[in-house]
Amino acid sequence: MKNLGQMMKQAQEMQSKMAEMQDQLADLEVIGSSGGGMVEITMTGKNEAKRVKIDPALIKSDEAEILEDLIAAAINDARGKAESAASEKMSDLTGGLQLPPGFKLPF
Repeated sequence: MKNLGQMMKQAQEMQSKMAEMQDQLADLEVIGSSGGGMVEITMTGKNEAKRVKIDPALIKSDEAEILEDLIAAAINDARGKAESAASEKMSDLTGGLQLPPGFKLPF
């Protein structure tokens, strides 16, 4: 029974570390860019867009479609960086243990 108690303690520690990691991800900011830096999107580690920065040279009515495409590309770039940062933090938390396929953290 001693092992069960130890396992419960480890599970509680892991839960505490997970909550701490989720807080860190909420505070993490990554910047995705496109068009050679003419469009930048700032997102949190939880994939929430915080800021959009657009070079004034792009704001022309006849280039709206280009601007829309660049914004979408910048969002995807930022999301990819946020996911990479989250994976890195998760790897640090789990000590490099691989999670089962389809098991995504944070929830």
